[in-house]
Amino acid sequence: MGEVYQRGIERIWNVQHQQHSPIHTAGMVLDPNKMKESDPFLFLAEDFFKKGTFDFHPHRGIETVTYVIEGKLEHQDNKAGRGELEPGDVQWMTAGRGVIHIEDPAEGETVHSLQLWVNLPREHKMAEPRYQNLRAKDMPVREEEGAQIRIFSGSSGGIQSTTKNYVPVTMVEINIQPGASVTQDLPGDYHSFMYVLDGKGLFGKNKKEAEKGHVLLLEKGEAGQNSEVSMTAEEPLRVLLYAGEPLNEPIVARGPFVMNTEEEIRQAYRDYMAGKFAE
Repeated sequence: MGEVYQRGIERIWNVQHQQHSPIHTAGMVLDPNKMKESDPFLFLAEDFFKKGTFDFHPHRGIETVTYVIEGKLEHQDNKAGRGELEPGDVQWMTAGRGVIHIEDPAEGETVHSLQLWVNLPREHKMAEPRYQNLRAKDMPVREEEGAQIRIFSGSSGGIQSTTKNYVPVTMVEINIQPGASVTQDLPGDYHSFMYVLDGKGLFGKNKKEAEKGHVLLLEKGEAGQNSEVSMTAEEPLRVLLYAGEPLNEPIVARGPFVMNTEEEIRQAYRDYMAGKFAE
């Protein structure tokens, strides 16, 4: 096993929310201008929105990972796929070569959600689109004293999820009772961050204090190294932790498309305009 690198917290920041319309408020948890430090993650948006906020829209070259905090979110696409997400559920959508979809709250609901964009590696940019609806009740759970870790992707303490990844990603929801501590293991070179949904606690080897609304960027280790991050709850704590293996590939992002070159972006727009996403 070798020595385990204890990760500290490199940076903490607050999410700044803005009202985009009367029915939509949003904030960037992960800044899209700092894609290099969060690779393979492109950005993470926190949205509060009602029905009618978004229309049908295309994606190519990415995966979207949507976690519902409150409300019921309905989803449908141009391939007759549809579904509904309840609080605590996640939808892992691989856009791959192209999908046209819409996410809309159920009538009368305000949905509070987090949507992460995961970059796809060059060889899987044009993968066949797929959906994985990850119901909270179906996910493997790791139980520790005073703590519960729900594993949406990757593993925790030797407990593995069956979620399929093109780029290895760990996504866990951690709930800790006051006074209890827990650690989450991660490959050393994964870029990793946490978002505090509720409560207050101490994080990392440098015992940084953070509370609801704080984002914590973890220090990074090296490839081949085992690492872990520790956390202790001061108040009942609910945290989402995301970690992913960096792709270290060129990123060209235009609107809903993320590819490796300008020409691939132009091709994505040509394909979309030619109706090829509907094939």
